[in-house]
Amino acid sequence: MKSIRVYITCIQFINECNSKEDIMADAAPPAGGRGGFRGGFGGGGRGGRGRGRGRGRGRGRGRGKEEKEWVPVTKLGRLVKDGKIKELEHIYLLSYPIKECEIIDFFLGSDLKDDVMKIMPVQKQTRAGQRTRFKAIVAMGDQKGHVGLGVKCSKEVATAIRGAIMLAKLSIVPVRRGYWGNKIGSPHTVPCKVTGKCGSVVMRLIPAPRGTGIVSAPVPKKLLTMAGIEDCYTSARGSTATLGNFAKATYLAIQKTYSYLTPDLWKEQLLTKSPYQEYSDYLMLNHKPIGAATQQRQEQAAA
Repeated sequence: MKSIRVYITCIQFINECNSKEDIMADAAPPAGGRGGFRGGFGGGGRGGRGRGRGRGRGRGRGRGKEEKEWVPVTKLGRLVKDGKIKELEHIYLLSYPIKECEIIDFFLGSDLKDDVMKIMPVQKQTRAGQRTRFKAIVAMGDQKGHVGLGVKCSKEVATAIRGAIMLAKLSIVPVRRGYWGNKIGSPHTVPCKVTGKCGSVVMRLIPAPRGTGIVSAPVPKKLLTMAGIEDCYTSARGSTATLGNFAKATYLAIQKTYSYLTPDLWKEQLLTKSPYQEYSDYLMLNHKPIGAATQQRQEQAAA
């Protein structure tokens, strides 16, 4: 009972201190001098600069703002927005680089789920001392055959997470799924043994029978679940305590599921026109370069 009373007394004391700090932070700074100090050069007026700075920093950032309409800046983005490209797999089939994360949102927006796997501080030694930044690792997928991994470093945690989510969208790749034995039901595991390597970590994915589940550590299990793989054996070597390399090795192994061409993919494909060739006239007539379009809008606004 005595220890409980002491604990309650400590909590009350901490709350009183916090309330006093809030009152002091909200109070107006004393006039004259820099930060309320007497003397010094100049007329002052800069006192209190930075008071309360950092309290609530980053909270509610972006809330209440209306989402801006997507204005594509690449030919691929324009074709996607205008409905000329119907499926995301068509883009992967043509090996077009996706440079706008809005393209992924257009096709997979509501199905995508992201998970912040780790936020870690990293430091750089400079002349002025150590510069600390925050590194965010984000995994993203729809559990239906698409997965991505994003890593971003920034001075603020919120900025790092936002950048990692954007990079995870840009790095989303298709996941090929297969069977362990008889081809009964829907594909549930990796089609063959695949290996990914990052740093000292070597990650190997092995097909497993239906009902096995994902036999792995928590980090690759999260990525495999987001990729839509239900059953899989794994084998990892190296410094798996390094989460970034462990996640990247798993991502590269998943990416290789479509790199290995099995005999059932040995089909003769007819050479057809790419969307850039097919809709070249459409793009020329309906979409102008960004500089010309901006100049035209400015002229219309001035008129």
